[in-house]
Amino acid sequence: MKVAIVILADPAGGEDAVGRVFNALGLAYDVQQRGGDVAIIFQSTGTRWFPAITEGGHPANGLYELTKTNVVGVSQGCATAFGALEGAAACGLPLLNENAVPGTPGLTSLAKYIADGYQLVTF
Repeated sequence: MKVAIVILADPAGGEDAVGRVFNALGLAYDVQQRGGDVAIIFQSTGTRWFPAITEGGHPANGLYELTKTNVVGVSQGCATAFGALEGAAACGLPLLNENAVPGTPGLTSLAKYIADGYQLVTF
């Protein structure tokens, strides 16, 4: 089983957004426990979760701690566009920019995951 989980939800979205990131990380944990290959990608306004999600008081922090080794990174173009570059960099997360979209510093190549046989799941 190969699953790429793309977190798009903006943390400013209130309870719905917290529910989305919580369930995204819950799926990552489930795949991980079943011996599957899981990649977690923060894209779009989902790049804004850092550093809040890394703080102990955040509702999704426990799941983040259990799955953080599966976080492949944060879309550099999205983090730049949505003012999240500094937070992602402060957490030491890789900036993903394999998809060289003109006029951007590059986005995550989701096509790469599809080509490698991953199922894409978005939250």
